[in-house]
Amino acid sequence: MFQPNMFDSPHIFEMTSKAFEAEMGKSRDLLDEYDTKSGTDTMGGGADPSGDEDLDGSPSQPPNKKKKRYHRHTQRQITEMEAFFKECPHPDDKQRKELSRELGLEPLQVKFWFQNKRTQMKAQHERHENSILKSENDKLRAENNRYKEALSNASCPNCGGPATLGEMSFDEQHLRIENARLRDEIDRISAIAAKYVGKPMNSFSSSHLSPHLPSRSSIDFGGGQQPGGFVGEMYGAAAAAASDLLRSVAGPTEADKPMIVELAVAAMEELVRMAQAGEPLWVPDHQGNSAGEMLNEEEYLRSFPRGIGPKPLGLRSEASRESAVVIMNHVNLVEILMDVNQWSSVFCGIVSRAMTLEVLSTGVAGNYNGALQVMTAEFQVPSPLVPTRENYFVRYCKQQSDGTWAVVDVSLDSLRPSPLSKNRRRPSGCLIQELPNGYSKVMWVEHIEVDDSSVHNIYRPLVHSGLAFGAKRWVATLDRQCERLASSMAMNIPAGDLCAVMTGPEGRKSMLKLAERMVMSFCTGVGASTAHAWTTLSPSGTDDVRVMTRKSMDDPGRPPGIVLSAATSFWISVPPKRVFDFLRDENHRSEWDILSNGGQVQEIAHIANGRDPGNCVSLLRVNVSFVKRIFFVILTNTYTNSSQSNMLILQESSVDATGSYVIYAPVDIAAMNIVLSGGDPDYVALLPSGFAILPDGPTEAAAAFNPGEGIVDDVGSGGTLLTVAFQILVDSVPTAKLSLGSVATVNSLIKCTVERIKEAVAGKTA
Repeated sequence: MFQPNMFDSPHIFEMTSKAFEAEMGKSRDLLDEYDTKSGTDTMGGGADPSGDEDLDGSPSQPPNKKKKRYHRHTQRQITEMEAFFKECPHPDDKQRKELSRELGLEPLQVKFWFQNKRTQMKAQHERHENSILKSENDKLRAENNRYKEALSNASCPNCGGPATLGEMSFDEQHLRIENARLRDEIDRISAIAAKYVGKPMNSFSSSHLSPHLPSRSSIDFGGGQQPGGFVGEMYGAAAAAASDLLRSVAGPTEADKPMIVELAVAAMEELVRMAQAGEPLWVPDHQGNSAGEMLNEEEYLRSFPRGIGPKPLGLRSEASRESAVVIMNHVNLVEILMDVNQWSSVFCGIVSRAMTLEVLSTGVAGNYNGALQVMTAEFQVPSPLVPTRENYFVRYCKQQSDGTWAVVDVSLDSLRPSPLSKNRRRPSGCLIQELPNGYSKVMWVEHIEVDDSSVHNIYRPLVHSGLAFGAKRWVATLDRQCERLASSMAMNIPAGDLCAVMTGPEGRKSMLKLAERMVMSFCTGVGASTAHAWTTLSPSGTDDVRVMTRKSMDDPGRPPGIVLSAATSFWISVPPKRVFDFLRDENHRSEWDILSNGGQVQEIAHIANGRDPGNCVSLLRVNVSFVKRIFFVILTNTYTNSSQSNMLILQESSVDATGSYVIYAPVDIAAMNIVLSGGDPDYVALLPSGFAILPDGPTEAAAAFNPGEGIVDDVGSGGTLLTVAFQILVDSVPTAKLSLGSVATVNSLIKCTVERIKEAVAGKTA
């Protein structure tokens, strides 16, 4: 430790000063060398550009030592490099050497000049983008203010009071929903702009809006004058914050791509090991869950210490593994998984929306070996009571050494963390092994971390057991769809099919194609996808009916006009198979179908499309009274002539190990005749309705829940979770007004159907 009196000596002070000047000289030498190499100009506040003098004007080095001088580029050198930059901003070593010879510069100086120029151009581009984003933000803010003013002044033209649903046009009814969407859009753009300007994101939460505006969680249905005291409430307030994740997420940046490739390669290795490993990584599920095996979390962390990082706080792990032999060759399976449109179609009951953001690699010529693509997807359960799971992930396909193919997904949330993300996919996917005769063995692994606190109570045992989103459902769906595809491609008509109304194989194929479109339309419209704007009608009963309206325009597959969709889910203490057999049987249809009540139902065409007798497509003729025919025409807006004595219904029933469907749609007789003759089915207008039938979860899964949460006591004991959904064309004019009467009619129709089903199946059980 220095003593204070030591500084009294002038000799010590002189030594300290000289040492300080020597160190300053060394620092300037290093800076001179760096600046000479980089070719940058010196802006030294009046100092000599040569750098030969110290700050106080005294020489910093002995006169005989050679000093490196700063080098300022000439105008010609700058002009030549600017011109070359426009043609080639990334010159290689050969080009840099040639340019340095022409301009009299060192190659390293040329290299640093181009690096600095690219950095400058990137900064200019970011400033330009920031200006555009701020301009868009201002436009959205102004539009939002106009909507607020319009909503606050909305009134009934007759009485001057608040406008009710019956006196508002379709667009006016959804102004509040659109306003909420715009608010989310402003938040997203503000967040992007904040990255460039370095300012905190503006908050546009509902607390800062006008008190006259609704939050995203509520819609006014007319304030007190609604039949039955309905209160409109948007479903999923917790999930609404993440409603535009698929739309808002952008593709990867250039800086992200090396990390994405590295993550995909590591995920592929993990998937292969998890698919092939036994104990202690996978242990038998002694709780009785139908998922089969459980992942040993401690062993997993020991086996894969890197992964994508620790599990975020508040997320629950969900892992499962399943295998099956399917009737499809491995090449076609890989193509389905790597083509987002085919993948969405085959798994339409699970994938509600999907999109490929960027293809990083198409693989080697002729196949998908090495293919790499960044995607977003939304996964669903066929019920509006279960929020969807949205993921931003990379999909990687690779052929293994033994001829097996592997396709893996892994979340990219770590590259772009977001508080809106409520789940992420650890390495998940499948191994596909080629078998003889066009078959393949598929081993599927699903490993998810999710916050499912907003799942409805009656669906929690199903979700927690892994049957809702787990590997068993993926494999069962794939097996079922492979059977269906094989049936549609069969040239010989099975002896059990009723084909008297069909002219031949072409008619059979057209009918199956029409049924496939009907099923896809039903599946995409019955879940809680964030693309939908479900509204809850809360009557005095125990069941909530969710409704939404949408315009149908320029779609040859749907009748034009305003379509009203309604769905409700409930639990009944009847096994799923009994409910499925009851609903698909045309002999019992009059017991629940209001439109066919009292009429004779006859199956005039039957196409088997799977091993199980319940997997089939049927064409039904329903003979109804004149009054029922008029009611049918009003509700469905089909083009059936009321003077005719029957109507036609296209129906497909489908069952696998994880659930079943009964989906149907009224069809125009003239259009159906064209289809049965082998004509194009794409122009047949359909509005599918039907049922999604799921088990209520294993018994042991239900025991893990607190009965005080309102769960039905018998859930998990072999009962059924049944979703009933209708689509009805309430007006053939897209700009028409939606009346409360239409909403009340559809609500009554679905409630009456539910009561009839409960009464009928309970009677059969007794």
